[in-house]
Amino acid sequence: MDFALSPEHEEIRRTVRDFAERRIAPVVDELEREGKFPHEIIREAASLGLLGVPSYAITIEELSRVSGSVGIIVSAHTSLGCNPLYLAGTQAQKDQYLRPLASGEKLGAYGLTEPGAGSDSRGTRTRAQREGDCWVLNGSKRFITNAGVADTYIITALTEREAESGRISAFIVEAGTPGFSIGRIEEKMGLHASKTGELLFEDCRIPVENLLGEEGKGDKLFLRTLDGGRIGIGAMALGLAQAAFEAASAYARQREQFGKPIAAFQGIAFMIADMATEIDAARLMVYRAAWLKDRGRPYTTEAAMAKLYASEVAARVTDAAIQVHGGYGYVTEYKVERYLRDAKLTEIGEGTSQIQRLVIARNLLGVRAS
Repeated sequence: MDFALSPEHEEIRRTVRDFAERRIAPVVDELEREGKFPHEIIREAASLGLLGVPSYAITIEELSRVSGSVGIIVSAHTSLGCNPLYLAGTQAQKDQYLRPLASGEKLGAYGLTEPGAGSDSRGTRTRAQREGDCWVLNGSKRFITNAGVADTYIITALTEREAESGRISAFIVEAGTPGFSIGRIEEKMGLHASKTGELLFEDCRIPVENLLGEEGKGDKLFLRTLDGGRIGIGAMALGLAQAAFEAASAYARQREQFGKPIAAFQGIAFMIADMATEIDAARLMVYRAAWLKDRGRPYTTEAAMAKLYASEVAARVTDAAIQVHGGYGYVTEYKVERYLRDAKLTEIGEGTSQIQRLVIARNLLGVRAS
C-alpha cells in the first residue's frame, strides 16, 4: 500500500498552487467583495489545461485553498458540465460539445435542481416534448452553478413517456438558444465570485440529436454524475479547510497574550492539532474515492463518505479558525470569516450531508433508508 502521490501528481499540485497564489490570491478579495465572475482567471486556467485536467481532486483542492469560488466554478464545469457528455455522449456530441469544454474554450453547467425538486429528483417538473426533429423544453431550474456564464448546459427533463414513471432524460442546451433565458442570480452567503441562478425554458426548441444518452435513462446518468461531483465538493472542502488551518496556525504563532504566543497555550495548541488531524483523515478519504474512480472500480459509497466527512471537517475547521483569531476572525480584514461562509456550501451542494448518509446506509445495508 503506497500513500505517496506520483511525481506527475506532485507536479500538477505545484503548477496549480503556483497559478492560484500568483494569479488568484492578489485579486480574490476584490472579486468576492464586488461579486465579479473571474472571466480572465478562468481563461488563464483553461490555457493551463485546468478545465479538462484528469487530476481533478488535486486541482480543485489547490484552487479552493485560495478561492472557493474559482474551485466551485471549475468543479461544476468539470464534473457536472463535462462528465455527462463523457459518460453518455455520442462521438458527434463529444466532438461538438465536449472537446471545446475540456479545452476551456467553453464553460459548462448542469441543470438538475428545481424549485420543488432538490434531493428528490422525482419532483422534476421541467418537460421535454418531441415535435418532429426537435425537443421542446418548458420549465425551470434553480441554484445552478455557472448560470448565465456557461456556454453549454446539461438539462434534465421528463418526456411524455416518462411522465408517469418519474424517470428523466438528459438534454444538451446551448446558451443563446431561443426560449432559454437566465432568471434571477442569487445573492449568496459565500462564494460571491461564482454565479448561481435560475434557468428558464419557454418553448425552447433544441435538435432531436441533443438528447444525451437514452430516453428515460437520465436518472442513472445524473446519479453517476453526482458520484464524481461529490469527489469535487470533497476536494473543495479540503482546500478551504487547509486554508483555514494555515491561517490559524500562522496567527497562533504571531499573536501574543500574557507575554507569549497564543500557540503556547494548550487550549489553542490542541485546537490546531485537531484541525490538522481531521484534515489529514479527510484528504485520505477524498483521495481514496478519486483513486477508485480512476481505476474504474465502484466508488459510490466512498465518494459519499468522503464528501460527507470532508464537508463537515471544513465546517468545524473554519469555525475553529475564527475562534483562534478571536475578534479579528469576525471581521473581513482577515480571510477566515470568508472560509467559513464558503465552506457551508460543501455541506449542501451535490447532496446534503443527510442525503450522503442515506446513500451510505442504503449501500451498506441493502435497504432504502428514509
